[in-house]
Amino acid sequence: MKALFLIDGEHYIPVNRDGIAEVAGSRGYEAVAAVFIGGMEKIGTPEDLKALGLPVTIDKDPLAGIARAIDEFRPAVAVDLSDEPVVNSRRRFEFANLILSRGVVYEGADFQFNPPRFENICMKPSLSVGGMGKRVGKTALAAHIGRTLSGQEGVKARFKPCIVTMGRGGPPQPEVIKGEEVRITPEYLLAESRRGKHAASDHYENALMARLTTIGCRRCGGGFAGVVFTSVVPQGARVANELPNDFVIFEGSGSSMPPVATDAWVLVIGAHQTPDYITGYMGPYRIRKSDLCVLTMCEEPMADKNKVDEMSKAIHALNPSARVARTVFRPRPLDDIRSEKVFLTTTAPPVMGDTIRRSLEENFGCDVVAISHNLSNRPKLRTDISEVLKKNNPTVLLTEVKAAAIDVATAVAVEAGLRVVYADNIPLEIDGGARLANEVLRIADLAVERFKSRKTT
Repeated sequence: MKALFLIDGEHYIPVNRDGIAEVAGSRGYEAVAAVFIGGMEKIGTPEDLKALGLPVTIDKDPLAGIARAIDEFRPAVAVDLSDEPVVNSRRRFEFANLILSRGVVYEGADFQFNPPRFENICMKPSLSVGGMGKRVGKTALAAHIGRTLSGQEGVKARFKPCIVTMGRGGPPQPEVIKGEEVRITPEYLLAESRRGKHAASDHYENALMARLTTIGCRRCGGGFAGVVFTSVVPQGARVANELPNDFVIFEGSGSSMPPVATDAWVLVIGAHQTPDYITGYMGPYRIRKSDLCVLTMCEEPMADKNKVDEMSKAIHALNPSARVARTVFRPRPLDDIRSEKVFLTTTAPPVMGDTIRRSLEENFGCDVVAISHNLSNRPKLRTDISEVLKKNNPTVLLTEVKAAAIDVATAVAVEAGLRVVYADNIPLEIDGGARLANEVLRIADLAVERFKSRKTT
């Protein structure tokens, strides 16, 4: 196994040389090169590093030096023999993000970071939609991408896509829903829920919102770099291979990525998240791997313009080639609610209540009589519904398809005689970012090019 060693000038050169030999010998590594990452206390000049007997890369920016050495020597592992004061824990995370993004193991005296391994089994052009956390808009964006590629968003159809999901409430084996064929009604979803299924899982939501074929999968656990402990997504990819669809969208879960190799990455980041989601821990790994970053919730009180600008700059500093789209979400009911007294249940935070209310009333001609922001808290949601039914006399329950939307909200509303309407969340671009539709088409075309290249090599 080829090894690249990271060394510093806080160690004498004979100590570095002997350390490289001992580590390589004890672990069965072939030492192919070293990177000098700083510190001059115990060496005379950089020329003295020739005594190591290895090619040594030196750059004023250690990250650039590491990247150059990885590209030149193609190691399987990068071994860090440095220490304070040349590096600290924060700096090592920067090294880890870069090294893992190149598919190389990064290890030190008491740590090891392994790059995520993605199974190369998808036989069609594909992309992954990942996120920096839960409730940042991955499912809404995956559905939007599916609609765009299939010609449902005002652009010419390019593909016949399907969507593979991997929720924490997904089915034990891949489950196909023909969203373009099945009429997904409240009664249908209630029946699925009563059969013991999580009928608000992402593949139900995407099938309803995108009207496309979806393949529901499950996963458990998630690591620093988005690796899952277990999942049935590889089986889902094999199911997708057998369907007539010609493009596959793999949707992540939380901050975990689908464990299948795809041809492009789209990363969803909430503008309300703290900047260290981008710059800290394993955020930079995800940024470096992504072709398009979509900032969501780019509005006050979630995030002001300065915060959005700060997030955009942090993304470009890590990955200058990544495009950044700035967006906000607005609800879009799937059925007519004009002149109705609407009770909305949502996972959106209470600070967005007035914005959502105005959008619904101005664009869809309804009267929003109450909003519950407790869709992801079943006990509180039941209390909210009970109080609203007593006090506000709604005629329609409008709900997102998430969390307790089916087994609680839909079930109680149907029993109370309310009409149930489901709502999509539509990403809308704001000034200062790339046009989302154009970027979706660009990323899809890029995925096709990479797929063709991958299949010929």
